[in-house]
Amino acid sequence: MSSCPAFIDLPEEEQIIELRKYLKTTGAEISEENCGAGWITDLMQIIDATDTCWKAADEAEVEGFFTSVLSLVFIVPTAKTDEVVLSLCEKVVKGGDKMKELRLRILNNLYSGVDERSPVRYNVYCAMVKLAGQTNSVDCINTNLEEVQKWMKMWNLDTEKRVNLLRQLLEAFLECKQNETASKAMVELLRSYTEDNASQARDDAHRCIVHHLAQKDMYLVDHLLILKPIKFLEGELIHDLLTIFVRGSLQNYMEFCKANPDYVEKLGLSHELCIEKMRFLTFLSMASDNKEIMFDTMEQQLNLSPDEVEAFLIDVVRTQLVQASIDQIQRKIIIRWSQHRTFGRQQWQQLRDMLERWRENLGTVRNNLQQLTPS
Repeated sequence: MSSCPAFIDLPEEEQIIELRKYLKTTGAEISEENCGAGWITDLMQIIDATDTCWKAADEAEVEGFFTSVLSLVFIVPTAKTDEVVLSLCEKVVKGGDKMKELRLRILNNLYSGVDERSPVRYNVYCAMVKLAGQTNSVDCINTNLEEVQKWMKMWNLDTEKRVNLLRQLLEAFLECKQNETASKAMVELLRSYTEDNASQARDDAHRCIVHHLAQKDMYLVDHLLILKPIKFLEGELIHDLLTIFVRGSLQNYMEFCKANPDYVEKLGLSHELCIEKMRFLTFLSMASDNKEIMFDTMEQQLNLSPDEVEAFLIDVVRTQLVQASIDQIQRKIIIRWSQHRTFGRQQWQQLRDMLERWRENLGTVRNNLQQLTPS
């Protein structure tokens, strides 16, 4: 069988007929004659019958066929574009496990062929993201969240569509096991809600908290508390638990678990991992308030045995959230620097004071240099 060419130089009606003929060779139940209701209706029939394409043996033929289909889609009048594009995207996404790379390439060609400011790109991009998630190919498309935000403004999307797009990205990241990027997408999703609809984001807010607490290497979560949908959870156990991870101690966490048996496990969280993270976060608070911490204090507040202290400190330093040295003789740790668990008014004031001291020191250095310079 010869390859299906791109019939770009033929009139639309003749292109449709050739495409119908090709579909018949793939086993599609479609007439070889046009329906007589106009070439756009014929094109919709062509798209609707493309399910059999993914079962074809020759991928090059399938690509040539869709190249011809796209050439017609690009000249569809604006009033009909949304309907045609949505139909095509749906068919390409539902292609199963066949020709994954080709299907993503078809959607990418469709996306590139649409004007960058056209809202139609929204539908195509959503399809690309969904397909990329299903086929573990999210790295093959541009998912930079800053650029996505620019596109959403350019396409003038309403809140519902913004939420849908960000949720599609989130699902794709999760399917592809990209947990760190998924965390960022969750935050952007919650930020997309307004005061008027933040209460509708209850499930998204709940899921966001659980996801962040479940990540082994994610310790600082204070940025979640300022998100409007999460504020709507105030007074609920999930919000109480998040607050403990933001500013509470290991003892606070253990008391919470005692008062709410099995709650953490019902969320799908590991109690052991939560203890490990809270132990570290409690130490982080101690390091922020003290330049030196005795081993005995750590054993008491972190519920560690004497044999566990040094191994714990090594793990802490590996996170790079603390810079410290161990004095084994005096059984203490000397803190050189530590990351704050939260960054609020007190931390801003500390930063201001430090910058003021730097400015004063630089002024002193300048004056000394001026005195050394011959007049």
